[in-house]
Amino acid sequence: MIPGPGTTIITVPGLRGHVPDHWQTLLGASRPNVRPVVPLGRENPSLDERVKALQLAVETAGGPVVIVAHSAGVIATVHWAARHAWTDGRARQVRGALLATPPDLAAPLPDPYPSLATLAEHGWLPIPRLPLPFPSIVAASSDDSLGDPARVRALADAWGSRHHELGAVGHLNPASGYGAWPGAEPLINELDHVKALP
Repeated sequence: MIPGPGTTIITVPGLRGHVPDHWQTLLGASRPNVRPVVPLGRENPSLDERVKALQLAVETAGGPVVIVAHSAGVIATVHWAARHAWTDGRARQVRGALLATPPDLAAPLPDPYPSLATLAEHGWLPIPRLPLPFPSIVAASSDDSLGDPARVRALADAWGSRHHELGAVGHLNPASGYGAWPGAEPLINELDHVKALP
């Protein structure tokens, strides 16, 4: 099944930016209705620029959207929601958000990622823990080196997200053996067809 007519899938990448064999990139190559948020890469840790880029993508979609975020893109998405989705009515435009393997940012990230101090300086910390104003699914790994399962579940609970256990998939990226992630399709479809929150 595919998202309904007029639904735009907006992909929000992590800190690494564009990776040709990443499942988000492959998803975009397989569908005409995928719009990626412009990746900034690790050299530019600006949260503000990522939030502005996501806001622009939602504004210009011209209709309903499903957000598909990975890694630090999840954190950028919840910051965007805290800043914009409640205040300017964008929540009604978002049918849902698939939030895949968020980092908990409770321990230092490996090189060459920015330090926690740098991320805090750029506004990433603390991570918002407000309920999201649209349906969401946190797809969590049981062995993600960047996200402790208990802490990720606590984030999902705080955001009001359905917790979806993926099993031992690492960080769900090419370094963990993903490539294509067929499991994204049914989750995106679920979000596109779920009843919106009041």
